[in-house]
Amino acid sequence: MAKIGIIGGSGLYEMDGLTDVREASVSTPFGDPSDAIVTGKLGEIELAFLPRHGRGHRISPSELPVRANIYALKSLGVQWVISVSAVGSLRADIKPLHLVIPDQLIDRTKRRVDTFFEGGIVAHCAFAEPFCPQLSDILCQAAQKTRATVHKGGTYVAIEGPQFSTKAESALYRSWGASIVGMTALPEARLAREAELCYATLASVTDYDCWHESEESVSIQMIVSNLLRNVAAAKKIVRHAAQAIQGERQCACASALENAIITARERIPPEVKERLQLLIGKYL
Repeated sequence: MAKIGIIGGSGLYEMDGLTDVREASVSTPFGDPSDAIVTGKLGEIELAFLPRHGRGHRISPSELPVRANIYALKSLGVQWVISVSAVGSLRADIKPLHLVIPDQLIDRTKRRVDTFFEGGIVAHCAFAEPFCPQLSDILCQAAQKTRATVHKGGTYVAIEGPQFSTKAESALYRSWGASIVGMTALPEARLAREAELCYATLASVTDYDCWHESEESVSIQMIVSNLLRNVAAAKKIVRHAAQAIQGERQCACASALENAIITARERIPPEVKERLQLLIGKYL
């Protein structure tokens, strides 16, 4: 049973000091997750690593089995989820190779299933604070220990992809006051909230998107190069954060469904109750 889950690149679990490394193939009512989940220990701390795009980066952002990913982590006992992802900067002061821990989201995705609740059950979760404040604070403090340049707070615009933004779109997002743009925080954050998991993002800035007139427009070569340079920093931050996560959760994430399910209990189809038992069993 792993208390902390990390979703990111497949190389994140290659950490110094990680012991008892194993792979868990998890099946869920929502299909298979992106890949086998790698579990291991940092001292006495159990961690679970999930390669978001599968090993070899073979799954497009629009095709990610996010429900299966979140459900699989929940089934392994995960309570805290650290998302490590690449983003483009929408602000001059947020430079490539900087890190951002956002506190807000704007949803520009179009084709993604973003709820577990369907087929005869309705739940309305609060989502005013889409990232867990407690876990975000832990990540920020962990990043500061590594001497990385980290920006606490900011709005993440989640786009559908897999194409990058047009210049007009990039200018629009900047006019909204957004800080970074990426493709993976949604529906991960929504589904993590429905699963009552604490979720926060460690965003690795790889480029200036395409708005910056004096900088080269975003390219995949630029992203890969800068992302690889930030992998070492991300591993150090995850290590510090894991060691700081102790005791019971003090945020609202752990009880997000307590008053959210509005369907009359006797009207929820039995097959839906069975499929969502892991998520809603304690409320039925």
